[in-house]
Amino acid sequence: MNKAPAILFVCLGNICRSPLAEGALRAAAEAAGLDLQLDSAGTGDWHVGNPPDPRAIAVARENGVDITGLRARQVTRADFTTFDHIFALDAENLRYLRQLAPGDTTAEVALLLDMVSGRTGQPVADPYYGGEEGFAETWADVTAAAHAIVARFS
Repeated sequence: MNKAPAILFVCLGNICRSPLAEGALRAAAEAAGLDLQLDSAGTGDWHVGNPPDPRAIAVARENGVDITGLRARQVTRADFTTFDHIFALDAENLRYLRQLAPGDTTAEVALLLDMVSGRTGQPVADPYYGGEEGFAETWADVTAAAHAIVARFS
């Protein structure tokens, strides 16, 4: 029996973009009957142990997804061999991940929106310092990526 693909989403603090990406893919994979192992993490440690931002929880809930049980954690070197795919939500976090990656890395490390046709090299905008509309835009981006990932692994 093949092991389910393991996917990690990484943003800066792990309270906005990466938990939304995890929630969107969890919902899309479940709807498609696809078995994936999913997690999210941040490159920074400011929010470790905290739930997602209330605005992230709200936009996920509005779209039928519950992310209230998620808790922020910081990415570790072990993640590079635990996960098959590590998706950074922007170029800054991608650079950090490539610097952190140990020599025995087995994970494919890439930008999340590289999965979406026509979006190669683009970041998922960080909605943290803006209003609720930014969270809706982030949800749209991570949902598009979730559907692309489901298509790739189906």
